[in-house]
Amino acid sequence: MSTSRHQPTAPTRLHRLAGGARIDLHRHDDHQIIYAATGVLSVATDRGTWIAPATRAIWVPAGVPHEHRAYGQTDLHLVGLAAADNPLNLDTPAVLSVGPLLRELIVAYTADPSDGSPQRARVRAVMLDQLRQSPQQPLRLPTAQDQRLAAICAALDAEPADNRTLAALGAQVGASERTLSRLFRTEFAMTFPQWRTQLRLHHALVLLAEGHAVTTVAHRCGWATASTFIDVFRHAFGHTPGRNR
Repeated sequence: MSTSRHQPTAPTRLHRLAGGARIDLHRHDDHQIIYAATGVLSVATDRGTWIAPATRAIWVPAGVPHEHRAYGQTDLHLVGLAAADNPLNLDTPAVLSVGPLLRELIVAYTADPSDGSPQRARVRAVMLDQLRQSPQQPLRLPTAQDQRLAAICAALDAEPADNRTLAALGAQVGASERTLSRLFRTEFAMTFPQWRTQLRLHHALVLLAEGHAVTTVAHRCGWATASTFIDVFRHAFGHTPGRNR
């Protein structure tokens, strides 16, 4: 990734982005919680890409260079936290579950950043308490270091419906199935099927945010049937894909 801009303070605000809009590579001295109440947002670093619909938020620790991209009309709620104030005790980006209460707290807290009232301070305290209880979600596409692994990831990212086996993909890059299986585990801490599901869910969220029908999304992302896609999506996000359109 290119050199990032340094923004000392992570802003707390509501930021509306059109579909396809980007926020270029930058970093803050503060931690930041990034929540898209509408649309879908991805956050990319040199370690991978995290993506979140309206039931998830993305935690970006202080000092981590990152860039954003919006899919669909996106209401982006940004919460900056001082570097000494780390309710999650995390030093790497993460995707967090956002339930109804936490959603309303984030929306309320970012509505008027200039509000210094005791009421808003209490909203912040409860919001941080809810964040401490938010489970992390495995919604990350890591960046491959091995060139053979990177080539396979790029090929499937370009065509997520490609159903070739790992052995067939390995023949294309000159690596055995066993070698590639080891690389997926050591570099990504997941199996090839687990990674491919993450990739397909990533693409599915983007297509849904862009307004595509559930059946179309299922087909373009490689699921044999819409019902199979719906089951996988519900298991990952706790609701059906129709809610993301």
